[in-house]
Amino acid sequence: MDTADLDEREIVLHDAAGFAGMRKAGRLAAEVLDMLVPHVRPGVTTLALDRLAYDHVLAAGAVPATIFYRGYSHSLCTSVNHVICHGIPSDKPLKDGDIVNIDVTVIVDGWHGDTSRMFHVGSPPLKARRLVDLTFECLWKGIEAARPGNHLGDIGHAIQTHAERNRCSVVRDFCGHGLGRRFHMAPNVVHAGRPGTGPLLRPGMFFTIEPMLNLGRPDAKILDDGWTAVTRDRSLSAQFEHSIGITETGCEVFTLSPAGLDRPPYPS
Repeated sequence: MDTADLDEREIVLHDAAGFAGMRKAGRLAAEVLDMLVPHVRPGVTTLALDRLAYDHVLAAGAVPATIFYRGYSHSLCTSVNHVICHGIPSDKPLKDGDIVNIDVTVIVDGWHGDTSRMFHVGSPPLKARRLVDLTFECLWKGIEAARPGNHLGDIGHAIQTHAERNRCSVVRDFCGHGLGRRFHMAPNVVHAGRPGTGPLLRPGMFFTIEPMLNLGRPDAKILDDGWTAVTRDRSLSAQFEHSIGITETGCEVFTLSPAGLDRPPYPS
């Protein structure tokens, strides 16, 4: 979602209760994506996946954060092939060879768990699978740089360096964001940057890291629906996202898959 209006001076440092709340919210968000794994296949619509997610979240006693958020009306964002992010679930069936990012945010006891993963639909071509793998690697390069004493620019630099070394581009139009009891908070987490720049990382900071990589140029455009962002050159795009908290010694990832399904291909 749009994070352009976040003020870096408003960064919140959370306590142990905040970490406990984010663990619960992050786990449920990850469980939603785990639940969807056997359903992401050729012929299934993203609208059907959205309904499954909605039912799962409500059954857990939580609510989807995206419903009614700035007029959005679904539980998921589903971004297929050249869609960078914020794809709206529809009744168009997925096809063999597609790649799709599924992004979910839930609210559990007032805390937001936000995560996304890429999914293979059937057997995508090699270039698509490699893009997905590279994007996952970039996410973890960023997470490894998320430790106290580093700066946000170190996270962006780690992601950008790995992506560009492998001839992919990093989208700049969208970024990660702080979260907690609000969906979007300071800081902005840009996925490109220079080491030692940006806010200092301190224990208690919560934010998402969610790199978006394109096979072609990094340029994006928004479709007429006001949400869907696509690559201008129609090249493939991929994204992974985790919510993390900075600790005294590194970071805690709140949205790891309880079933170990953090990257495709997933067991059938």
